[in-house]
Amino acid sequence: MNRLKQRWGITSNFQLIIIFIVFAVTGSASAWLSKPFCVWLGITKEDFGGWFTLIRLIIIFPIYQVLLVAIGTVFGQFRFFWNFEKKMLKSMGLGFMFKD
Repeated sequence: MNRLKQRWGITSNFQLIIIFIVFAVTGSASAWLSKPFCVWLGITKEDFGGWFTLIRLIIIFPIYQVLLVAIGTVFGQFRFFWNFEKKMLKSMGLGFMFKD
């Protein structure tokens, strides 16, 4: 745990627990929200067959990104999750979205 705390630049175990909770809630919420979003878009397993899972994962990705910062903010960890988000998107080649 100490290596993770050092890597993320946090000092307390309480903050680490809050961060883990935010990741758990965000993952569950984005997966849960992807189903009604697929229905709203008219994307069904019957229409897309084996591609449905891949399409749903692609839909979950932006939902997850937004929810991560939003839920992190609710838990008082906006700065950590905003920096985490920027770092993750930059590593995926989407750094052009942020000005330093």
